[in-house]
Amino acid sequence: MRRLLTIASAIVLLAYPFAIYFGIDRFGFSIVGLLLVLALGIRLLSVQRTQLKELKYVAQISAVVGITLVCLGAVFKQHGWLTFYPVVVNICMLAVFASSLRQPQTIVERLARLQEPELPQSGVIYTRKVTIMWCFFFIFNGLFALFTCFYSLKLWTLYNGFISYILAGSLFAGEWAVRQFIRKDR
Repeated sequence: MRRLLTIASAIVLLAYPFAIYFGIDRFGFSIVGLLLVLALGIRLLSVQRTQLKELKYVAQISAVVGITLVCLGAVFKQHGWLTFYPVVVNICMLAVFASSLRQPQTIVERLARLQEPELPQSGVIYTRKVTIMWCFFFIFNGLFALFTCFYSLKLWTLYNGFISYILAGSLFAGEWAVRQFIRKDR
């Protein structure tokens, strides 16, 4: 049951921009806000078993801030507060990835070691470069998400609910392809 709730909350949070865009007009802020608080609350409770504490912190902080944004929207009767959630998620991810650059193992290296515990030195160097690449992505994505908060809800939804996912997926897939190519050269 816990796994099902975790999956359901993840789907709701991925659909967050569409919930805001379509949901508020159709169902009203109260219903959408309640559903978002429930999904964020489930997310907050379900991350306790996450292997990497940094990712657990991202989920916890972003859930608490998300709930706070929904509450601010309810108090001030403005759904605009909800548009800042993607910005918060990008800031949290940037903080985790950037702070890991000061540690002996970056977050990407730690993730890589889950699959390949005996990562060679070339892999360590590569994962550091990938971590830096993701930091630049989170900076760009967060700034553009912030930019869209001050324009139409349609533009905000298009970017945060579609384009940013395509960009992140493309970066992830591109990095995976490069990694496969590099691993063949070893």
